[in-house]
Amino acid sequence: MRFFKQLKEDVDVIFDQDPAARSYVEVILTYAGLHAVWSHRLAHVFYRKKFFFIARVISQISRFFTGVEIHPGAKIGRRFFIDHGMGVVIGETCEIGDNVTIYQGVTLGGTGKEKGKRHPTLKNNVLVASGAKVLGAITIGEESKIGAGSVVLKDVPDYSTVVGIPGHVVMQNGKKIKRDLQHNKLPDPVDDCLEQLKGEIRSLKQALEEIREANANDDSNV
Repeated sequence: MRFFKQLKEDVDVIFDQDPAARSYVEVILTYAGLHAVWSHRLAHVFYRKKFFFIARVISQISRFFTGVEIHPGAKIGRRFFIDHGMGVVIGETCEIGDNVTIYQGVTLGGTGKEKGKRHPTLKNNVLVASGAKVLGAITIGEESKIGAGSVVLKDVPDYSTVVGIPGHVVMQNGKKIKRDLQHNKLPDPVDDCLEQLKGEIRSLKQALEEIREANANDDSNV
C-alpha cells in the first residue's frame, strides 16, 4: 500500500510543479521523468535485496527509453520531480530528500575513483536547474537552489542560492551575498600560462640586449 501511495505522490507533484500538466493520463503516459523515477523505485527494491544485476538491467532499460540514468543504488525520497529529464545522471551513493526538483542535463556525480560515499546528498526541497553539475560527497542544504549551468564542488548551507563555475553562494536566508560574479572574466589557465611565458621571453630579450650593448661598448673601447 505504501508503495502505491508513493507512486501517486510522484504523479501529484508533477501537477504541483509543472503548469503544462493537464491530466493524469497525459502525465502517466508521456512524462519521461516520471517513468525514470518509477523504474528507479523498482530497480532500488532489487538493489536492496542484492539482486544487483537485475537492478542494473532495469536502470539501463529505463535509461534507453527516457534518457535519464539513475543508478539503482541511489536513495530517493518522496515527491521527486525530474522536469524534461534528458541527460540527467544520478550516481550510486546519491541521497535525495523529499520534494526535490531537478531539470534536464543535471549531473549528480562523483569526482574520481574513490570508494564509499562519493556522490552528493540533496536535502529536502532542493531545486537544481538545467545543466548544473553537483560533484563529490557534498551536501546541498534544505530549500537551496542551484542555478543553471553551475558547477558545485563544496557544501551548500540551508536556504542558499548558488550560481557560477565554480559555484558561489549569492543569497542565503533571503539576503544577498556580495561577490564578484563577472562571468565574462572567468580565469583562463592556458591564457595565463601564455602571458607568463611572454613576460619571461621579454625579460630574456632585454637581458640579452643589455649583454650585447655591453659587449659592443667593450669592443669600441679597445
